[in-house]
This record gives sequence, C-alpha cells and structure tokens, in this order.
Amino acid sequence: MHAESAKLALTAAERRASISLAGLFAARMLGLFLLLPVFAVAAQSLKGGLDPVRVGLALGIYGLTQAIMQIPFGMASDRFGRRPIVLMGLALFVLGSVICAQATDIFWVTIGRAIQGSGAISAAVTAWLADATRPEVRTRAMALIGASIGLSFAISLVLAPMMVGWGGLSGLFWLITAMGVLAFLVAAWVVPGVPRTPRPTHRQPVAAVLAHTGLLRLNFGVFCLHLSQVALFVVVPPLLVELGGIEAQGLWRVYLPVLFISFLFMVPIIFLTEKKRAHPQTLRWCVAGLLLVALGFATSGTQWAWLLIWLTGFFIVFNVLEALQPSLVSRLALPEMKGLALGVYNTTQAMGLFLGGIVGGWLAQSLGQVAVFWAIAFLAGAWLVVTWRLTIAALSSTPAAHV
Repeated sequence: MHAESAKLALTAAERRASISLAGLFAARMLGLFLLLPVFAVAAQSLKGGLDPVRVGLALGIYGLTQAIMQIPFGMASDRFGRRPIVLMGLALFVLGSVICAQATDIFWVTIGRAIQGSGAISAAVTAWLADATRPEVRTRAMALIGASIGLSFAISLVLAPMMVGWGGLSGLFWLITAMGVLAFLVAAWVVPGVPRTPRPTHRQPVAAVLAHTGLLRLNFGVFCLHLSQVALFVVVPPLLVELGGIEAQGLWRVYLPVLFISFLFMVPIIFLTEKKRAHPQTLRWCVAGLLLVALGFATSGTQWAWLLIWLTGFFIVFNVLEALQPSLVSRLALPEMKGLALGVYNTTQAMGLFLGGIVGGWLAQSLGQVAVFWAIAFLAGAWLVVTWRLTIAALSSTPAAHV
C-alpha cells in the first residue's frame, strides 16, 4: 500500500515542472483574462471603441489566431523542442501586448490582439508537462494548470477594475505585457528541461493523429466544453446581477466562493481517478454531470439559490474535465506526435471559445436565456454518447505504453 502511494506521489523534478509550468500558464492567462471584465467599457476611450462589432472583433480575434496557430506550434515543438517554441510564442504575446498598450485606435488593439493570439503555446506547454511527468501522475499535474487558469480568472475579476481605474486601458495592457515577460523568464530559466523524444526512422503520417478515433472524440469533447463555457457566461452574469441585486463590479464576490468550492471537490476526484486508474469512468461521469447541470440551469436557473448551485456544479465538472482530457490526449498520442495531437486538441478548444460567444449571443437574443441552457444540454448529451464510445472502445484498445 505504501509502495502504491509512493508511486502516485510527484517526484521533485515532476513537482518543479508542474508548478513552474502552471505558474507560466497562470501569468499568461491572467494577462488575457484581465481584459474580459472591463474591455467593453474601457474601449470607449479609443477611436472606434463605441462600435460593439469592432470591440467584439478585438476581443474575439485572439481566439481565431489561436485556432490557426495551435497546430503549427504543436508540430514545431515536436521537431525543435518545447522550450524554444514556447519562448517564441511568449515573445509574440509580449509584442502584441506592447502594440495594444500604445494604441489609441481600436484597429491597432485588434492588430495587437491578433499578434497576441498567434503565439499559440498551449499545446507546446501541455506537451512539455506530459514529457516531464509519468502517466500515473499526469492528470494531477494537468490539474495544476487547470487550477491556475481558474485562479487567474478569479484574480482578474478583482484586479481588472482596479487597474483600469488607476492607469486606464493602456495601464492594463502594460500590466499584461509584464505578465508576458514574467512568463517568458519562467519558461527560459525556471522550467526544467526534458530529454527530446527520439525521432523515429519512419515517422507516422499526420493522418495518424488527424484520423485517430479516440483523439477525434476527445477533440469533440473539448470543443463542446469550451463552447458551453463561453455561451454560459453570455447569460449567467446578467442573471447574477438581476437575481442577486448586485452590481457588475461586485460579481467577484460570487465567483470566488464558487471557484473555491469547486476546487475543493476537484482535488479528491482527480486523486481518486489516478489511484483507481479510472480515467475513462471519471470522464464519462463528468460529462453526465455537465448534462445534469445544463438541465438544471434550463429548468431552475432563474432562481437565485439554484443558479449558484448549478454554477458551482458547472465549475466542478469543468475543472476536472480541463485536467483530465489533455492527459488522455497525451496518453493516446504517439510520443513523437504528442505536440501535434495537443495542437489539434487546442485548436478545437479555441474554435469552441470563438463560437461560444457567437452562438450564445445569438440564442439569447433570438430565443431568450433559457434557450442557451437547452442548447448546452443538447451538446452535452451528444458528447455523452461520444464519450461512452470512447470509454468502451478507443481508450481500452490503446497500447499499454500510452495508458
């Protein structure tokens, strides 16, 4: 029993890699999340900033360039190594941030945001973490990145209004630039290196990743998850303001305890999943949980207490899935094509983010808020069917070396 517990413990090298890569991710994600709570208002000080379409484009173009560049960056990290590709992506992020900080026109903010997004390092960072950890502890290591994303989002809700009040939109972008520089320094000197995966004599064709049934199902899953996330947050914040009688700048008082409770549930779920080696079962139950949460929102989400309950439930399953799915991608993919596989995965994730706002906004405007919840429930139901097939087929047939 003691030997089994020791096997599930992170080694010193794994702990350093996990914490430093999670910190890198957190610094970069904080630099992105800081815009979300305030940009629509703060952009009014820019030329063209009163046009909602142009403001929306400035926000959304980041997701579009992310989607375009994830696969090239992932493939490049397989060929040239993780660290140089991550540093290149962070340099682009810093360059885009500086352009935004100096902009006086919404057009140049849009250009800067496009450059920020073109430094698409999510796949390379995730592959780096997969390289640095054993399969039996990988989901827990991925959970640190998932937790860092949630923490960054929570901090942004508090910090963004304060920063805009102190230094305006330009000051906020200079802070984002500083976050990018910090992430660059962590990637350059703190994250430990890992041995390069030997390149095989006969490389597998790209189709081995693009047509892999198990990977396709996981890609569909992350697309559903992030489309649901963004669509949900098109309608939930106004409901919180309306039903709770609070102002927009006070929403952090709701989000922080919800995120804290969700992390308390996430940690034991991840630990038990790895201890029992129940990754497929946890994936299936979490997708079923997302379906239940969406149905709960649709049937009782316009009541304050139930709205908070379902929001907490959403973050529990979201945080677990955010850690579990990339871990499974890294297990299913051939070692020499891990970056490509995670690049495709993060591309579908970015497309889900990009379309979530469009779909959620259109449904809310055309059919009302409840229609968004029903659409998420339908999507979760389709995902559950796909996940069930993954559980009993693709994952069970994976070679033991990858599982």
